[in-house]
Amino acid sequence: MTLVGHLRRMARNSLWSNDRLYRAVLALQPGEFEAERTSFFPSIKETLNHILAVDHLYLDFLTDGGLGAAAFDDFAPLDDAASLAAAQADFDRKLVAFCDSLTDADLDRRVITDRREDGLIPERIGDILAQVFLHDIHHRGQVHAMLAGTSVAPPQLDEFLLDYDIRLRKAEVERLGLDDQTSATS
Repeated sequence: MTLVGHLRRMARNSLWSNDRLYRAVLALQPGEFEAERTSFFPSIKETLNHILAVDHLYLDFLTDGGLGAAAFDDFAPLDDAASLAAAQADFDRKLVAFCDSLTDADLDRRVITDRREDGLIPERIGDILAQVFLHDIHHRGQVHAMLAGTSVAPPQLDEFLLDYDIRLRKAEVERLGLDDQTSATS
């Protein structure tokens, strides 16, 4: 497997993991989505909004979108889980498409990241993508832990990359249109 192939699989994993996580979040009882909890951000709602805001920032950097830090600063948090789920799914599909367009040479290409008062910092596309995946996994884990204190059990989020796990994710992967793009040879 190439590094580009791995990043493509990670983008698909993000779409799948977010889909599983949001299916649980959408099943919460009234008030549980917004309820104050112990974590880095004080609620499931705020944590999921943070993930999406940072995703928008990094995708702007990756695509030379021109918004810079405003992609994060101007992000309008969404108040309901259904709107947030739809917006995250839209982002995830854009990230999959972006990763599908990459070549090996693109991974070392530098794009400008707007770090406000710290300046405009050139970063490698491969490093930015690794950061996006790391950031999202980190905060999805926090939401996963917060779900443990709700009426909905946290979903399994680590059944995606191994051939052994195909039987555990087959229906979801097919529903998401990822069935022909997740094998270990991609």
